Amino acid sequence: MGTAINLSAASATNLLALQRTTNAINRTQERLATGLKVNSATDNSVAYFDAATLTARATDIQLLKDDIDQAASTVQLAVDGVEAIEDIVEQMKGLALSAKSDSSSTNRSKAAVQFNDLKLQLDNLANDSSYKGTNLLQGSPGNLKVTFSEDGSSTLTVSGVASDASALSITTAAADWAADANVDFAVNDMDSALTTLRSTALTLGSSASVIALRLDFADTLINALHEGAGKLVNADLNQESATLLTLQTRLQLGTIGLSIAQQSDQAVFRLF
Repeated sequence: MGTAINLSAASATNLLALQRTTNAINRTQERLATGLKVNSATDNSVAYFDAATLTARATDIQLLKDDIDQAASTVQLAVDGVEAIEDIVEQMKGLALSAKSDSSSTNRSKAAVQFNDLKLQLDNLANDSSYKGTNLLQGSPGNLKVTFSEDGSSTLTVSGVASDASALSITTAAADWAADANVDFAVNDMDSALTTLRSTALTLGSSASVIALRLDFADTLINALHEGAGKLVNADLNQESATLLTLQTRLQLGTIGLSIAQQSDQAVFRLF
């Protein structure tokens, strides 16, 4: 039958202290390695699950932000398209005014051909102003619904505005602009079209501004949620580094203390 070996009270106390210090060092090293003071629910269940909830919401909003970003591109393309169409209409008006001041029927006819070519380019531009299948300017424009909140309660619908030649009431040059009345008719059409286009640009520009603001807010909200989660679970690396140094010193001192206790035990045994 074996003989039981009992540690002295001093040795047992020092050994227990060393074990606790070693465990504390392991925890601190884990925090330094992961950057987290709460790595699992066992560390702090309330902080762990609260942080998980904040992070999950940040992920949901990130998905919304991606859609908002795409919507911003769609509307901005429409704004740029309207401005380009306005430039074309300005050129068409310039041709008409130039033709009216020219008495040559040949020159007027050439100007009328250029006018009709620009009208075709206007239609092409309206039809090409499409982003991911959504066109807010073509003859039968689409609408764009943008969702800003996770529950879908906050939205914005951007209504498309037909901006091709037909919608703007722009017709081909009548009778090759042989008469001043034909040219005046075209100029009046251009003035009306420009008024419509400027109104459309203002409306779409307003929607683009709202979307841009919500896009910035989504960034701010995502950052706030991540920051809040971090406050709950992230470790203070400076503090943890200082704690590790303290624990390592304590471990060295504990090792020395255990050695002294064991030497004292051995000195007692040598008495027998």
